[in-house]
Amino acid sequence: MQERRFPASAGILFGLGLGGFFDGIILHQLLQWHHMLSSWYPANTIENLELNTRWDGIFHSSTYLFVIAGLFILWRTAHRRHLFWSTKLLVGTMLIGFGAFNVIEGIVDHHLLGVHHVNETVEGRYRIYWDIGFIVWGAAMLIIGWYLLRQGRRESAPAMRAGR
Repeated sequence: MQERRFPASAGILFGLGLGGFFDGIILHQLLQWHHMLSSWYPANTIENLELNTRWDGIFHSSTYLFVIAGLFILWRTAHRRHLFWSTKLLVGTMLIGFGAFNVIEGIVDHHLLGVHHVNETVEGRYRIYWDIGFIVWGAAMLIIGWYLLRQGRRESAPAMRAGR
C-alpha cells in the first residue's frame, strides 16, 4: 500500500521560499532597510549598490528554487496518489519553512557573518533589537507551524485509516 501522507517537505520548501521572498521584496526592495551584503559593502556608492543588487538577485534566485522544488514535490505526490490534505498541514509546514528561514537567516547573516541587519536605517546600537525581533518572529512561526502540523496530522489520520 502506498504512503498517503501529506508531503511536509513541499510545505517547508514553500515556506523557505516565501520567507526569502518576503525578506527580499519587503526588506531589501520596498523598505530598503538592507541588501544582501550591505554591512560589508554599504550601498553608499554605485559600485556597492550594484554589487548588493547582484547578490540580492542571487538570493532571490535561490528562494525561487525552493518554491519550484516545493511545487514539484507537491505535484508529484498529488499526481501519483489520492491524499487527504488538511489546510493545517499545508499552512503548518509553510510556517515551519518560513520560520526556519527567519531563524537561520537571522542567526547566520545577521549575527554570525554580519553581512547585513534587518534594519540598517536605524542607529547601529538599535539594529540588534530588529535582528532579535526577526529571529523571535521566525521562532513563533516555527512553533505555530509545528502545532498546526500536529493538528493536521490528527485530522487526516482517520481519513487515511479509512482509505479515503
